[in-house]
Amino acid sequence: MTIPFPRDLTAEDFRRLVSSRLPAKLPDDAFSPKVWPHASDFQLLGLAPDYPRLKTARPAAVLAPIVMRESGLSVLLTERAAQLRSHSGQVAFPGGKIDPGESAGETALREASEEIGLEAEFIEPLGWLDAYLTSTGYRVAPLVALVSPGFALTLNPDEVADAFETPLAFLMDPLNHQLHEREWQGRRRKFYAMPHQGRYIWGATAGILRNFYERLFA
Repeated sequence: MTIPFPRDLTAEDFRRLVSSRLPAKLPDDAFSPKVWPHASDFQLLGLAPDYPRLKTARPAAVLAPIVMRESGLSVLLTERAAQLRSHSGQVAFPGGKIDPGESAGETALREASEEIGLEAEFIEPLGWLDAYLTSTGYRVAPLVALVSPGFALTLNPDEVADAFETPLAFLMDPLNHQLHEREWQGRRRKFYAMPHQGRYIWGATAGILRNFYERLFA
């Protein structure tokens, strides 16, 4: 049963909802090649699981920061720098590959600090969405967190061109989840897109947000 997004959702309501729907600890098998990710380009395309690709996928983590604003909850997103080798110019969550000896949670917090200057003192980790297999060979674990207002961002220009917020209510409305297509590596590729006020939110970021919707509101 679909749960309509409550427009007056408070931070406390959101905490309770996430705690009832998402694991607070990343599952031990989150990066196992035997477990097919819930949200992926392959599933959306209707293809069979690509287990060889899963075996070589590199573990990564992102922070899905939900900012507590008086006007309502919003999602903090970035626009990747144009000079990056992969996903340049695309809308993304702050994050990156997991370094040796580092946990996924530590990676998500470190990358948020390094990329946009969002420090841990403002971040309240809540729970984990399903791992997402990207087209570029990363298996991404998204950490949902509440962010207290009062932070000041400092963007790393080598990685991030811009940072902005989009209302959570817009992103959690399935009417805004468009299915787009384009030619990629010789085939028509389908992917989610959630355009909003001139920002083209698509690909892995939109796929993770779609999983966010499915886990919390569908």
